[in-house]
Amino acid sequence: MRWDIENQLSAAQAWTATAVSTNSYQKQSAAQDISIGRQYSIIVIPTVAAGAGSTHTLAAVQADVTALTTNIEVLASIVVLAAALTVGSVHEIPIPQGVMDRLHLGFRNTIANGTTTLTADVWLVPSDEVPRYKSFAKVVTAEV
Repeated sequence: MRWDIENQLSAAQAWTATAVSTNSYQKQSAAQDISIGRQYSIIVIPTVAAGAGSTHTLAAVQADVTALTTNIEVLASIVVLAAALTVGSVHEIPIPQGVMDRLHLGFRNTIANGTTTLTADVWLVPSDEVPRYKSFAKVVTAEV
């Protein structure tokens, strides 16, 4: 899957309270479950760090309408403290297989306590395409 406008749920969206993503991913039909055969995740990448002292519940959601307001259901969620929501950090919300039964998929950020702000990019991607960073010791070789 390519990361393009179709699966970008938010582009530098600023949350100052509990809200859903600006965009949603529309499947071909409500009955289509794109997770069968390949697991999907929502990734959240902050572009501006979260407000100090806040707690964020990052959730993958589905709903009947594009605005993610009708018949909304949480598919999966994680709780992240503001201190971990630094610029460029990657937070993955794995969506269980076999649970998609509504037309639109999206994201919801529920903010509690502290300074309630976060600006982030949000994507719907296959789980095997979520960036994984592994640091290795520096190796220097010189041939003469």
